[in-house]
Amino acid sequence: MNTYNVPRNVKGEGRILFIFSTKALIYTAVGIGIGLFFYLIFSIIKLKIAGIICIIVLGLIGFIVGTCKIPDTNSFEFTKKTGGENIDDVIKRAFLFKNRKGRLYVYKQEVKEGEETEDDK
Repeated sequence: MNTYNVPRNVKGEGRILFIFSTKALIYTAVGIGIGLFFYLIFSIIKLKIAGIICIIVLGLIGFIVGTCKIPDTNSFEFTKKTGGENIDDVIKRAFLFKNRKGRLYVYKQEVKEGEETEDDK
């Protein structure tokens, strides 16, 4: 009997503790860091439980942003355009768009006279 190599998805091979990819671990650590800041503020006013809840919630939000993708559905205009992309990539593009004050830069290639373009074919 012959042996065959079974194709497998090796994209997630760099996972730590089975659920954290490197990017998800970084985003979770940043979320927990922000949560620790709120924990310190809440511990000053004797609300340590609220601070612990902030750490957990912000860490979970960081994990979701670093791991999940936007669903690819046609129900909403937003998901039609960004479906299947990572959440952090969409957030980065939104910040860049805001920093450019709503301007989009489009690459335009000049066509010399007598040359055919792909649109002409």
